[in-house]
Amino acid sequence: MINLTKGQKIDLTKTNPSLKKILAGLQWDQRTTDGEEWDLDGSIFLLNDEGKLISDKHFVFYNEPVSPDGAVKHGGDNKNGAGEGDDETVRIDLASLDAAVKKIAIAITIHDAAARGQNFGQVKNPKIIVRNEETGEEIAQFDLAEDASTETAVIMGEFYLHNGEWKFTAVGQGFAGGLQPLIQHYGGNA
Repeated sequence: MINLTKGQKIDLTKTNPSLKKILAGLQWDQRTTDGEEWDLDGSIFLLNDEGKLISDKHFVFYNEPVSPDGAVKHGGDNKNGAGEGDDETVRIDLASLDAAVKKIAIAITIHDAAARGQNFGQVKNPKIIVRNEETGEEIAQFDLAEDASTETAVIMGEFYLHNGEWKFTAVGQGFAGGLQPLIQHYGGNA
């Protein structure tokens, strides 16, 4: 497994042509704090070759857990990040993806962060782990560390198609204001 740094890119299908199904695990732990409950959410944006949402239906999250083509599935909402392992998962079937999908961005947001006075500086170990779903092999991981300490939404990584091959880049780009600015960044209606 490769530990990625912010901005680092890896080849997925060129070096592993048998890779057909990806499991992206999102993990986090909240710091011990008094006060409000925590609720972090994974969100997936299916993007065209211009990096924009294909349609509002191509925004996959706990309330809209399957993409229109059925190829991308959100594994469900984990409200508190308790326990070991993945807190939320994203399954991607590369062979079933709509041909219009050229990039898949995966983000984590803090629900009601402003009202609760919460940000990623209060979240421990936010990371994404990319696995081959069929074999269970861990391919890569990206740990956000302290890069987005004041932000309330973070793009963890992007899968993207380049010259017919799927690649992954560790993004780590934070946004203030939660989910709405993130949706607008990808050209969606917030």
